[in-house]
Amino acid sequence: MNPLYRHLPLLVTVLLAAAALIHGPILQPVGYHDFADQQMRFGVPHFADVVSNLGFALVALWGWKKLAPAREHAAVRSGWAGYRLFLIGLFLTALGSSWFHLAPDNARLVWDRLPISLACGGLLAGVWGDIRNKDCREFAAWLALTGVVSVSWWAFTDRSGTGDLRPYLLLQALPILLIPLWHWQHQVPAADRLAFGGALALYVVAKLTELGDHEIAALAGIVTGHTLKHLLASVAAALIVGRLVRRVQEPRRERPGTALSNPPARASITAASRPLSAQ
Repeated sequence: MNPLYRHLPLLVTVLLAAAALIHGPILQPVGYHDFADQQMRFGVPHFADVVSNLGFALVALWGWKKLAPAREHAAVRSGWAGYRLFLIGLFLTALGSSWFHLAPDNARLVWDRLPISLACGGLLAGVWGDIRNKDCREFAAWLALTGVVSVSWWAFTDRSGTGDLRPYLLLQALPILLIPLWHWQHQVPAADRLAFGGALALYVVAKLTELGDHEIAALAGIVTGHTLKHLLASVAAALIVGRLVRRVQEPRRERPGTALSNPPARASITAASRPLSAQ
């Protein structure tokens, strides 16, 4: 493999990090907490923004129920540590985001962003383990730590009035860029590329609806942009989990090198069953 081609993911990561350093601090938009959903229902403020987080919990529980018992299956074994972190991050996102949207402020926002960073790191580690057929526990641990540091950096700098989001945004951007690149380099099955690629594209759309929170609310009337973001991101997560579940439900495939372990025995049986005249 061409060295440049092989190290392209590393090059993309370095260039993105360098661009973030050159750009300087990325601040949270003024009025970030002024969400379009101001409705109170059943005593719950910002009802739709809160309840729409339920999708993350449902996808996480579904994934855990189907994948945890099959964690030693060859289709997910290498990436399980990452996918486990992804599922945990999803479930905690449902809790943290709901808590944040009940009374939005920066103190609560930490508990929204922290599990999102864990989910992003977990997904990245899981796919890395898949394509390399290598246990990703150590990589998942490092990415989990990176996620905690990225949100802590934002919270720390926010106290001084800067609120630098660069590390947090970088961790969100890397799965979107690196996963399709890895899949292309390693020629993974088309079903994986479609599921993961579709999920990542849908997540990008979800982020765009977040930016158009008030505009979508004014246009649609029945849903706000931020609520729609939660719903689309939940569907994106479901696409990934659904593909992983499908993997472990498919017939177990022989590992390379094991497929030829039995033919000699079968050949000898066949030979023994032939008439002597034919031998």
